[in-house]
Amino acid sequence: MAPNKALRCPTCRTLVLEKNNDYPFCSDRCRRIDLGKWASGEYRISSPILDPEVLEGLAEHARRPQQDNDDD
Repeated sequence: MAPNKALRCPTCRTLVLEKNNDYPFCSDRCRRIDLGKWASGEYRISSPILDPEVLEGLAEHARRPQQDNDDD
């Protein structure tokens, strides 16, 4: 039988077993705190985008003029 995986909760650093329903968080409260940090911009992905397809899509989006939704 394989041992249970354990990690530290990213929010409060409590040890959490893989079988915990909120894994990798220790509780729903810590999960929501983490989500709030992403939503508020406290967390950011800092590595540059290197995928050529993603870069091409971003460049195309930047070139398109902003259009108002007057058709509604």
